[in-house]
Amino acid sequence: MTDVVRIGNASGFYGDRFSAVQEMLEGGELDYLTGDYLAELTMLILGRDRMKDPTTGYAKTFLRQMKENLALALDRGVQIVVNAGGLNPHGLAVALRELAADQRLDAQIAFVSGDDLAKDLDRVGLGPALTANAYLGGFGIKTALQRGADVVVTGRVTDASLTVGPAAAAFGWGHDDLDALAGAVVAGHVIECGAQATGGNYSFFTEIPMGHLGFPIAEMHPDGSSVITKHEGTGGAVTVGTVTSQLLYEVSGPRYLNPDVTARLDSVHLTQEAPDRVAISTAVGEAPPDTLKVSLNNLAGLRNEVTVIATGLDIEAKAELFEAQFRAALTDPPAELEFTLVRHDRPDADDEEQASAVLRIVGRDGDPAKVGRAFSGTAVELALATYPGFTLTGPPGGGAPYAVFEPGYVDAALVEHRVTQPDGVTVLIEPSPLRTAPTYDDDAPAPASTVDWGPTRDVPLGRIAGSRSGDKGGSANVGLWARGDDEYAWLDAFLSTDRLRELLPETAGLEVKRYRLPNLRAVNFVIEGILGRGVADQVRFDPQAKGLGEWLRSRVVPIPEQFL
Repeated sequence: MTDVVRIGNASGFYGDRFSAVQEMLEGGELDYLTGDYLAELTMLILGRDRMKDPTTGYAKTFLRQMKENLALALDRGVQIVVNAGGLNPHGLAVALRELAADQRLDAQIAFVSGDDLAKDLDRVGLGPALTANAYLGGFGIKTALQRGADVVVTGRVTDASLTVGPAAAAFGWGHDDLDALAGAVVAGHVIECGAQATGGNYSFFTEIPMGHLGFPIAEMHPDGSSVITKHEGTGGAVTVGTVTSQLLYEVSGPRYLNPDVTARLDSVHLTQEAPDRVAISTAVGEAPPDTLKVSLNNLAGLRNEVTVIATGLDIEAKAELFEAQFRAALTDPPAELEFTLVRHDRPDADDEEQASAVLRIVGRDGDPAKVGRAFSGTAVELALATYPGFTLTGPPGGGAPYAVFEPGYVDAALVEHRVTQPDGVTVLIEPSPLRTAPTYDDDAPAPASTVDWGPTRDVPLGRIAGSRSGDKGGSANVGLWARGDDEYAWLDAFLSTDRLRELLPETAGLEVKRYRLPNLRAVNFVIEGILGRGVADQVRFDPQAKGLGEWLRSRVVPIPEQFL
């Protein structure tokens, strides 16, 4: 058995840096190269592609990357594992085999399937959906790699499974190696989003060398411990801070549920071993849940948006007038009609843009006539009959289809997790025999402060705390972490759920859950429903909550002077 395997990542989303595959293959030693191409919104995009052409439904970018790099990967002995199969992993596997034949390459291509439940919704107890994909684990990938696959393409697996599969194949882990599997889940979660582990979206970005960021690598060990690093000479940095930040991305409580194991995020410890080398150790694993999460997407109707500009004085009065006129002019209004005034303006501005605010009007309906060109044309017809200085940001347009996401859950035993080998033989992957009813973490209130931290100064919270936030369907998480023990003790006591509501007024009326991760010096909040019905619903201008944490960091609070 080998002592270490190097698992790299070359894609954090569908649209990530195209050249990253070549950069990772040429930049240094690797055993495996992974790529994450799928997100909730991506499944919707691929679903619409498949409606137009049943032979599509996979990430075409990966096929183009392999056209340029498959020979290089084979030459270097790097096995590739990606979820680029999307809704059609078989179709992508066929296209890759044709590509290999055209280039006269002996490439063994396998694919993992069984996640697509769109034709089995009644059997598994789910309602109608455009796309329905269960999040599979890593043991199908493990089987494919152990049987000699050079490239493994999957449909919907959990992001961390792209790392679990190679590690389990390399070290021969079974379902009962829970701690080792948990370590791979944690390492996989760190590298799954590409350069977010090497300085991308990092709160303290001014402290590290930015530019052309390198992509991350997890050096996995047989016990599940790992070292997060990157190729020498690449941009960015791998620090305890960048790794902590990524660990907080799109998580809930200490228990991180995956199909093969429940990883305890409150068990891991991070150590800066050397520049650009962070060790992750002591991960604890518990039995996996007996259900699999399912990504459900449905077309919800059509959406149209109009944005108008209001400049100078009486901004609110101008917005109120236009809203009243617009509503009155609609002879057949849509089912949903929203007006949002965004105040970018400032008094006595030195240029017109700084003196202007925008009013955004959004209509949603199942009837194209109610949100079509006539809807946006209503704003144009008011151009000479409304407030002074009226202007539009663009011409009127027709409505566009939009969809909504919701999670579902099915019994893991009902999902046929399959791997099809290069010789055409299909193997059924049984779910973990250890699976059990999931345990969900309780809300963790802020502890009472017992320390006198001395005089304070009103400064932005981000002067001493980093953040990472993201979307979880219609909800969002925002995690904050401190860089010292005393700073964390203060942050943990200060940042209660009530305090968060004060600092983020958008949370009013929404359920907020609070979790503690003392080992990471972090607190994490999950804000239910702040994103409506998911990113495609676009109920707020930051539909994936990417900037929510940075907004929180910008809020001014009384911070002990000893930390400044």
